[in-house]
Amino acid sequence: MIVPMTKFIFLVYHEDYEPFLKGLRSVGVVDIVKRKKELDENTAERLALQKQIAETIKLLKKYKKPELTEEAPQNGDGMKIYEHINDLQAEVESLNQQLATLKKEIEYTEPWGDFDPQIIEKLQKAGLAISFHTIPSRKFDPQWLSKYYIGVVNELPGVIYFILVKEGQEEIDLPAEEVKAPAHPLSELLKKQEAIQTRLSQIEEEFAHLAASSIPLLQKTLHQIASEVDYHLVVSNTLSEAEGKLKVLEGFAPTEVKEAVEKYCEENGIFYIESEPDPNEKVPILLRNNSFARLFEPIGHLYSLPKYAELDLTPFFAPFFMMFFGFCLGDAGYGLFIFIAATLFKKFKAKPSFKPYLTLAQYLSLATFIFGAISGTFFGINLIEAEIPILENIKSYFFDSNKMLILSLLLGAIQIIFGMCIKVANIIHQVGFRNALSLVGWLILIIGLLIRQGLLSAGVLPKGETILLYSILGIACLLIFFLNDLKTNVFIRIGKGLWDVYGMVTGIFGDLLSYIRLFALGISSSILGIVINSVAMSILGIPYIGPLLFVVFLIVGHLGNIAISSLGAFVHPMRLTFVEFYKNAGFSGGGKQYKPFAEKHGA
Repeated sequence: MIVPMTKFIFLVYHEDYEPFLKGLRSVGVVDIVKRKKELDENTAERLALQKQIAETIKLLKKYKKPELTEEAPQNGDGMKIYEHINDLQAEVESLNQQLATLKKEIEYTEPWGDFDPQIIEKLQKAGLAISFHTIPSRKFDPQWLSKYYIGVVNELPGVIYFILVKEGQEEIDLPAEEVKAPAHPLSELLKKQEAIQTRLSQIEEEFAHLAASSIPLLQKTLHQIASEVDYHLVVSNTLSEAEGKLKVLEGFAPTEVKEAVEKYCEENGIFYIESEPDPNEKVPILLRNNSFARLFEPIGHLYSLPKYAELDLTPFFAPFFMMFFGFCLGDAGYGLFIFIAATLFKKFKAKPSFKPYLTLAQYLSLATFIFGAISGTFFGINLIEAEIPILENIKSYFFDSNKMLILSLLLGAIQIIFGMCIKVANIIHQVGFRNALSLVGWLILIIGLLIRQGLLSAGVLPKGETILLYSILGIACLLIFFLNDLKTNVFIRIGKGLWDVYGMVTGIFGDLLSYIRLFALGISSSILGIVINSVAMSILGIPYIGPLLFVVFLIVGHLGNIAISSLGAFVHPMRLTFVEFYKNAGFSGGGKQYKPFAEKHGA
């Protein structure tokens, strides 16, 4: 349900405007109308800082250790802590760059071992030329060792590293590659590497202590900056009249709490105008649903919030989404596993903010168990074909593949018709009943023919009965072809009706076929489970380690199947909701979330 809003226009004398804004922020229920899209430089900088502090908090949470429970300071300078963390991050980045460069130098120097650069300098001062060479092992001639002053430093697979010492300007031509001499001894490089790694460990430990002590203070600073940004945004969206003497501000507040705004204005002598929102205005959206539908609101937000004049479709798509998820995953064992895992995590481990998602997982797992029981699938075991004595008397109640296919189409038809009914309600809610007559005609035609066929099949109506059929067709044709647009002449209405017939028939047929994906995903999940069981049984025959590998493969295989199939079971019902259902329900969306101008408080 969309919470009704009341529009407020405040007219305030310029000298009283700043105290007025502070008071309005303390009331904390008015969503200010945003007029300016461009931010001034100061506000843009504060927004950037707000984002950077949020990233800093996110960084610290990665270093949080349960064993460190330092008392968080109540008072302090959050900005100094933020700047200190920034300095540490910059140092970490610099050290990592040094470490990467050092590792390359160590890799280059390592084959040459450790040496004293002073010895090389002394030899060079004595007139000896020192050069470093590498050569493939197959090209190295051992006679060089007696012919020249060569010292083999290292021999690795396929490569020999050696030093050549020459006197004066002596010319020696060897088929070896001369390489640059290492700049530093290996021991010195290793010490530098150890020092950098030690410093990185110290910084990591400091991050851990900061995570234990400073996150609340950083969050407080973050919310202070967010409040400042909100304040500047409100000021920038204020209109000035009467040569700047009069400030005009517009906003919306939930009708249920408008008394708080009225009381504040009356107590402080603020002149205001109160009115119902215009249908064409960008009214902020605040949803309020029951405990079940509220769980599905984040899913609806992935697409769009409804416009203020529309109906909130969350309570209407929630039961279908739950059923479709269960249909796609379609394994009673998987449903039972997810339910137990979600329940245990919710009870012993989850934070309060995450518990609604686990409650949603419980509902989805319940639907998975039900549809898995209907199709007779339990951890990839086909209960219809399995020889289990206790199930012999109920096997006839399981749905085979043909019945599951029909069930997917039936659920699709129900959701499409239900969506059309909602569209009628949406049109009536927004523009009046007369604009919904054509769609009402289609509903009469579809539902009427289905009811007639059901009565014929049940033997309630005599076979060949035509009065009801002609009545349904007559009423439907009247509404579809002659009452689809009362503002135009009858010939244009007939033309619109014919076009509507083409669009409706092809659209509904295409939408209905989309629901076959429910059956296809359910089958694919079951088949993959069967394959996992089959491979596990073949592994069981391996001597000695077979039983262990059997258990490990079953656990890993089914966990992987649950993960992959759950992703598909979430994405495809979402597509059916946002494409087929939303289209047939006439949903346009584009609503703006309700964000009141209020003080921000740290978590």
